[in-house]
This record gives sequence, C-alpha cells and structure tokens, in this order.
Amino acid sequence: MGMKVYTKTGDKGTTALFGGTRVFKSDVRINAYGTVDELNSYIGLLRDQPVNSNKHNLLIEIQDRLFTVGSILATEPGNEKVKVPNLHPKDVERLEQSMDDMDEQLPEMKSFVLPGGHQSVSFCHIARCVCRRAERLVIELSQHDDVDELVIQYLNRLSDYLFVLSRLMAQELKIVETPWVPKM
Repeated sequence: MGMKVYTKTGDKGTTALFGGTRVFKSDVRINAYGTVDELNSYIGLLRDQPVNSNKHNLLIEIQDRLFTVGSILATEPGNEKVKVPNLHPKDVERLEQSMDDMDEQLPEMKSFVLPGGHQSVSFCHIARCVCRRAERLVIELSQHDDVDELVIQYLNRLSDYLFVLSRLMAQELKIVETPWVPKM
C-alpha cells in the first residue's frame, strides 16, 4: 500500500519544515510557499488554455521551477542534511529571453490596460497577481530569515513574464485591450 495523504500530524495547526522543525501553518514561511503552490496551480490553468499550446514546454518548466522554489522555502535555513534542488541564474534568463521574444510581436504599450477581455487572459492576470503576492510574502520572510535572492528575482521576473504573456495571449485571441483612462 502506498503513502496515505492524511497523516493527522497537522490537526493542531502545525506543519513540519524539511528538516523536521514544526511551525504554525500561519507562519510567514508556510504562507510564502503555500502561495507559490497556489501560483503553480494557476500556471497549470494557463498551460491548459488552448491559446498557450505553443508555450506548453516553458509553462511546464516554470511549474518545475516553482516546485524548486517551494522546496527551497520549505527547508529550514541552515539545514545541510536535506537535499533540495536549486534555482540557477539561467532560469531567470530563460524568462527574460521569452519576454524579449514576445515583446518583438507586440505593439508598444501606451497606457495601463484593464485585466480581462477573454477568460484565458483573465486567468493570466490572476496568475500575475498571485505571483506578486508570493513575491511580497517571500520578501517579508527575507526580513526574518535568510532567503536565496534568486528566489525573489525569479518571482519578480515571472510576474513580468506573466504580464507580457497576457498581452500576447490577448493578441493571439484577437482581443482588443481596454486601456485605463484615469478620470480626473
């Protein structure tokens, strides 16, 4: 018989970090990697959108990197006994290259645009906002504990990537972006 999903060890509101230390589920570290997990689910939703079929491999790669980010965040600082996968500068560079490629296909932005116009595009904007929240929580965590700067950099770049992706998706779906016109 395989592993059971339920362990009952968290019934009193705590969970274990990689390394064994138990912390409350409301801990900023748990909030940070839980939000990265939420983001990963939204990236899966983006991967499921037919308009993104040609971006399938990169979206899977992003999901893989987000599992790496989650592993890094779930490991107590200074624990050398636990083997955790690493992020690499090339992971950030891959997002930058992809943004450069998408930007070449997009008209210049002249104003902020309102999120929406098509359900698939809206999913992308939601993923972008969840990514920003994950980034804020990781930065909050970094004020108490050591956090690999590459994690913050990756999340920052990923939110930029998701914004550019939302614009390309709108273009590919032939959606007219709605500019924000501030009422003064």
